[in-house]
Amino acid sequence: MTGPFKDARKTTYLNSEGSNRPLVSPIPGDVLNAARGYRLGRLRDQIARHDVAGLLLYDPVNIRYAFDVSNMQVWTAHNPMRYALILAGGPAILFEFKGCEHLAQGLPGIDEVRTAITYMFMSRGDQIRGFVEDWADEIADLVRSHGGGNMRLAADKLDINAPPALAARGIALVDGAELAETARAIKSPEELRLMRWTIRVCEAGMARIYEHSLPGVTEQELWAHLHFENARSGGDWLETKLLTAGPNTNPWYKECSHRPVEAGEMISFDTDMIGPYGYCADLSRSWVCGYEPMNQTQRRLYRTALDQIEHNLALIAPGRDFAEFNEKSWRIPEKHIDYRYSLALHGVGMADEWPVVPLHVDWTNRAMAGRFEPGMVLCVESLIAEKGTESIKLETQVLITETGAERLDSFPWEDV
Repeated sequence: MTGPFKDARKTTYLNSEGSNRPLVSPIPGDVLNAARGYRLGRLRDQIARHDVAGLLLYDPVNIRYAFDVSNMQVWTAHNPMRYALILAGGPAILFEFKGCEHLAQGLPGIDEVRTAITYMFMSRGDQIRGFVEDWADEIADLVRSHGGGNMRLAADKLDINAPPALAARGIALVDGAELAETARAIKSPEELRLMRWTIRVCEAGMARIYEHSLPGVTEQELWAHLHFENARSGGDWLETKLLTAGPNTNPWYKECSHRPVEAGEMISFDTDMIGPYGYCADLSRSWVCGYEPMNQTQRRLYRTALDQIEHNLALIAPGRDFAEFNEKSWRIPEKHIDYRYSLALHGVGMADEWPVVPLHVDWTNRAMAGRFEPGMVLCVESLIAEKGTESIKLETQVLITETGAERLDSFPWEDV
């Protein structure tokens, strides 16, 4: 085939109600409440398994997972001004940013809402020490009141001033990131319904990118179409700015720019989209600007990337450990090694998650142990390029079932 053509398969992912309308979730409230209850139960199971008095959460993604309360999540990721405490056999308490306490109203997993005590320099300046002491007094009192003598407290991440203050009150800190990541790894059927909807929104955004993949458009303009579809359909944010074209695709990880895209150039992107209900759609695609056919080099690289995806996807099965997967995984040809992606697959839920399995080139005796389990959701990755070429970026999101793996996304690959 020669000359421009348009892939009609992709346009079917646009909003069928019209490009001027957002997508509206069909998921009923009882499904969302079931997911909320399951997630909090998963965290409580980890608290019991690790024999800690409670779990203190500052990571806004972990707070969303526990309580489904969303409040300035990007801002509080770098300004630790709200937190949550789940006590073993005791209450689940949200410590909310002052003036925002009402945001938790009606959420079923929260037993109590308190105003957070903040102690970061931006908000307290030279008065930090007194506020740290007040904060530690409150946390320690709750641990003593509900811990049954257990003074071990798990926490996902804390400001540098916090651990000494807790230690002075007899509290022994445990790494809570392991508890949270392990809990989040296995999704319930209700969670999967929420994730499938985020993927639906993401694929509508990808279709918008495709619709506007015309010569002269800038990389930033294309990226804005995914933002637009996500925001108007109730999504949250994009974690990266990974959409580039032509020479900007190699080396990978350049952020989208104001550079206009030219006809025949490869457009490659990675969505990293935190969408509706706080779930992540992490998908990658590559296609040619202007609806033109791939040239010979583009087609060869694309076929190689797709070979990697298909080979590794076929290896995912419940019970298979990461080391065995690595041994059997697709082997990247030497000419692509210097341009590779450093991992073969990673977990995904409300963001990128545990586990991360390196590409075979990067596998060492320090690679993490573990095995695939039903209910995990993984992203299978490929990045293929060589000296002087564009990069092809592909990625699919898959659920591990009792018998194998099921792709959750269906936005089409290119015909090669």
